[in-house]
Amino acid sequence: MAVGTYFSGKKTARMTFNLMKELNLVIILYISLISMLSVWGIVSKQDALSLVNRAGALPMETWKNLVLGVGFYICLLILLTITTSNMWAFLGKTTLEIILGSMICFILHLGYKGIIFLIMADAIKYVQDNIKRARVIAVLGIVYLMIDARIVTLVYPIVPLETMWLFYDSHQVAVLMLVLSILTTLNLFCFIAYIVSMFLNQMSERKRIMTLFRELEAKNEQLIMQSKELEVATQVKERNRLAREIHDTLGHSLTGITTGIDACVMLMDIAPEATKQQLKAIAEVARQGIKDVRRSINALRPDALEHTNLKQGLQQMIEETSRSTGVEIVFNCSLELAIFSPDEEDIIYRIVQESITNGIRHGKATHIDVNICREFNNLYIAVLDNGIGCKDPKKGFGLHHMEERLQMLNGELTYSGENGFEIHAKIPIRWGGGENS
Repeated sequence: MAVGTYFSGKKTARMTFNLMKELNLVIILYISLISMLSVWGIVSKQDALSLVNRAGALPMETWKNLVLGVGFYICLLILLTITTSNMWAFLGKTTLEIILGSMICFILHLGYKGIIFLIMADAIKYVQDNIKRARVIAVLGIVYLMIDARIVTLVYPIVPLETMWLFYDSHQVAVLMLVLSILTTLNLFCFIAYIVSMFLNQMSERKRIMTLFRELEAKNEQLIMQSKELEVATQVKERNRLAREIHDTLGHSLTGITTGIDACVMLMDIAPEATKQQLKAIAEVARQGIKDVRRSINALRPDALEHTNLKQGLQQMIEETSRSTGVEIVFNCSLELAIFSPDEEDIIYRIVQESITNGIRHGKATHIDVNICREFNNLYIAVLDNGIGCKDPKKGFGLHHMEERLQMLNGELTYSGENGFEIHAKIPIRWGGGENS
């Protein structure tokens, strides 16, 4: 609403200013033509001597008045179209306008001074401060009063307009003066309307700026709140991510270590050499677990994926787990798994790793099958073990984190503990790679 009022006020001010320019041209032509016709009439009656006697001076040829009046006014209109960007340019422009306006008033025998209102209307456009505007109006008001008081006639004789219209009788002069008074009043009304519209524009603009400022403050507060919420959500997400990473790495490594140590206890007396080999494998798993923990804390990918691709990383993790725990793990994958982004690779790796860890830790499995295949635009992961299973499996930390990871990729997780334990994951392939199942 305020914006509409603002632009409507600017249009009104512009239209009023243009109307003032047209009215002043009409008044200049009106006075010049009436005066010229009067002088021609006096000359035709051979009564020029009476005009000179009453005027006290020889007036300028009326056709020159017309040409000079219109010429000076055209120069003034050109000045009115020039915009200024600094105070000195504004002062220079306004001074030239005052000089031209005063010369037009002199040419019109000081019978019209409304041209000063046009100059005043132009000047206040460039001054936004109310005090400075008042100063501009005061200066131009003094110029108007000096012209109205005919101070210039003290040093330069100017023939009054009433004397120039000596050819007409009193009734005709009254009518001519009435027309001039109407045109002058219209010019004054236009000036008042222009001033009012300018001040209304200023008020509307201030209101619009305040409205925009309040909206900006509200948006800023909203952004601050959203930023705080995002910061909290990011912290929670990062804590959950670190919890999942540490759980996956430590849980997987510790499961392999405890299972391997249990096997060493049984082998220690009957097969010392095999026990040594088993302990070496356990030590390697422990060292790898330490690396994974460090990289998880530093927000990096699993160490296996830092130096190789996804498929080789899974094979390496499965072989190390099998050596350290003695559990037989069969890995079946006909894909190269080279069509996934890093975040997808991390999640696939962690799903397989956590599934194997759960099978060994909770299911006491001795054999695990890991199958990965693709059907259409979905990747399927199936991890099956021969452990003790669970008829009513409850979602623990591992399963919960697997679901969270899959949700990031719009994937799905299903599981069953009827015959051993089975975990099935479906992941939509986002990048549309060229491999087929």
